[in-house]
Amino acid sequence: VQLVESGGGLVQPGGSLRLSCEVSENLLMFNDVGWYRQAPGSQRELVANINVGGITNYADSVKGRFTIFRVGAENTVALQMILLKPEDTAIYYCYARALGRISWGQGTQVTVTS
Repeated sequence: VQLVESGGGLVQPGGSLRLSCEVSENLLMFNDVGWYRQAPGSQRELVANINVGGITNYADSVKGRFTIFRVGAENTVALQMILLKPEDTAIYYCYARALGRISWGQGTQVTVTS
């Protein structure tokens, strides 16, 4: 399984970004897909995921600001981020999980700074 992220970058506080993750296989083959992030000196943490039934889950710190969704018929999962804060600065990793096995993307940097 290959996952390729895109959409990271530099944005000011209060700004928006959309991350995309293109997966080499049909998303419905996975129990869940989503995003983790890792800030310098911190552990990797779950940001959001969506399961095969379309149920979404978010970290408390991003609820109301981030939205995860599958992009139509494409093998793409996106993360729309609004009202970004400096504490959202991290490398964001896409993942896909099936039968207990997790595949990861290479990560994309998101930096929120004035």
